[in-house]
Amino acid sequence: MRATNAPRLCFIGFGEAGQAIANGLRDTGIEAIAAWDILFPHADGATLRQAGEKIGARLAASAADAVRDSDIIVSAVTAASSLDAARSVEPHLRGNPYFLDINSVSPGRKRDTAALLGVRARYVDVAILAPIHPARHQTPMLLAGPHAETVLPLLIDELDMRGAIAGAEIGAAAALKMIRSVMIKGIEALTMECFVAARRAGIVEEVAASLKNNYPTLDWNRVIAYNLERMASHGVRRADEMDQVAETLRELGLEPLMATATSTRQREMGAIGKEPAVRASLKDGRAAMLDAISDAAKERH
Repeated sequence: MRATNAPRLCFIGFGEAGQAIANGLRDTGIEAIAAWDILFPHADGATLRQAGEKIGARLAASAADAVRDSDIIVSAVTAASSLDAARSVEPHLRGNPYFLDINSVSPGRKRDTAALLGVRARYVDVAILAPIHPARHQTPMLLAGPHAETVLPLLIDELDMRGAIAGAEIGAAAALKMIRSVMIKGIEALTMECFVAARRAGIVEEVAASLKNNYPTLDWNRVIAYNLERMASHGVRRADEMDQVAETLRELGLEPLMATATSTRQREMGAIGKEPAVRASLKDGRAAMLDAISDAAKERH
């Protein structure tokens, strides 16, 4: 068990990322964990509340209640809600806590959030650079901002987390996260478009073999299944992130043609992924997934 002076944590937003990090921290012996999600008071927040109860987190009655006595606040909400989340806690902050903004938003949004919080919190721009499972709280993070150097030893030594410093300027971590998503989530979208077309043409194996000539180190059977599952399971959230990627590119003076198209395809796949036949296919391999996704896509057009 960790010492009784371990940091007191609060999660604003208790979806997949918040739950995974909180669960990992509890397993290391961290006991002082509070959580708040705007869905908690509603029926569709039942699964979130149950997850918090299972972890042993203190389920707060409001954002103000959640941040009470917190040393570290982790903001893990949807991309569209990141500024609102900071706004909801700003009047209630005491003791100058660290505010870890792990949301997938543009550098400009992170700078706006830091400005909103002002001196009430020590704001840290955080980018999560890998899937949150299975590493949970040990998923590699990139930190940026004037307080990054100070909080990193606390995260590593007291919370058994993993991280590195991107720079002293807020937005440096977000920039890497956003810009790499142009490629990562773009390739996912291209995978769906390419191989659903190949399935309908009856040439999936031929296309995969042809791509092997250009990308000999990739196992396309695994790439196809992995990318389709990620989009089907998380497409709506990834589309929201791609909207922030597009905003990042605009901040850099670049027209986000590919990023906006990726957002459209990711959002479509997120909707398709809710279809029961598609959900059932995700554990059955590439061929079953392509069949179910192709059929669901036809019904939508």
